[in-house]
Amino acid sequence: MEFLVEMQVGWPPDGDPEQKKMLIEGEHKRAVELAKAGMLKRLWRVPGRWANFGLWEAPDATELHKAISSLPFYPWLDVKVHPLAKHPNDPI
Repeated sequence: MEFLVEMQVGWPPDGDPEQKKMLIEGEHKRAVELAKAGMLKRLWRVPGRWANFGLWEAPDATELHKAISSLPFYPWLDVKVHPLAKHPNDPI
């Protein structure tokens, strides 16, 4: 099942810069792992915001939640999930 996922990072302005750096590195590593596993299919950043949209694939919402909650920034994420279904007029 595919999902369109919007994530907004809510890192505190007075957050520890070293922790932020470590989290960014961990986030990259975990995203690569999720992509190799076939769960994270595409990722787009939102210019002007610390946010992204991603196309994810998982057997169900529970597995998607496990994957998203494994991200190092998860405690600071505002996540919106939109399950996707095939449309009969999809040109692809």
